Amino acid sequence: MTNGLAIRIVVAIVAAVFMVGSWVKTGDPLVSLLSLFSAAVFVVSFIFALWDKWLWKIPLVQRIPTVPRNIGGTWRGVLDSMWVDPNTGKSPLRKTVYVVVRQTASAVTVTLISNESKSKSSLSQVRKEDGEWLLHYIYSNEPHVTVRGRSPIHHGSGVLSLVGSPVAKISGSYWTDRDSKGFIELIGRIRRTVTDFSEAEELFMSRQELKHRA
Repeated sequence: MTNGLAIRIVVAIVAAVFMVGSWVKTGDPLVSLLSLFSAAVFVVSFIFALWDKWLWKIPLVQRIPTVPRNIGGTWRGVLDSMWVDPNTGKSPLRKTVYVVVRQTASAVTVTLISNESKSKSSLSQVRKEDGEWLLHYIYSNEPHVTVRGRSPIHHGSGVLSLVGSPVAKISGSYWTDRDSKGFIELIGRIRRTVTDFSEAEELFMSRQELKHRA
């Protein structure tokens, strides 16, 4: 169900309840109020859009226990894979990764970028479980063509903990359909989003240079 349809249904239910209540109490269902239906839908849609895109991110609003934690932006961190190469008997070296989170109050997408591949979420959610905020996601990973001989396209899922308020660290485990698993820890964040590995590196390098100059 789309947000627009959900808003129309809610407004219609409220209008129906109001008219029935008026009819029971006064004998007049106030059908004339239906002429305000379009205006009501517009107002509710506008308020919902403001909330979904901006209002929920306000620091004071973020303190409300039921409001999803804001983790939007580009995160920098490390990935430790526990997969063992059958040819060498060793696991891959720790890898620098960037995780791009695009988020509204009602939806979130996750893209993990390394120097060899990109993983995009097909389903993701920020939710609270037993007092802890978690990021759940299911993804598909598409390695660069040059490395697909040893790293084919695959699918996986992850559950990461959101630490701090505001969130200062994201960490947790992932699993793949290649019978592998690993650990991700993200500790650096910039509000801007990027599309590839080199852009992410340049973004964080620029921030480091600004810190040194300050």
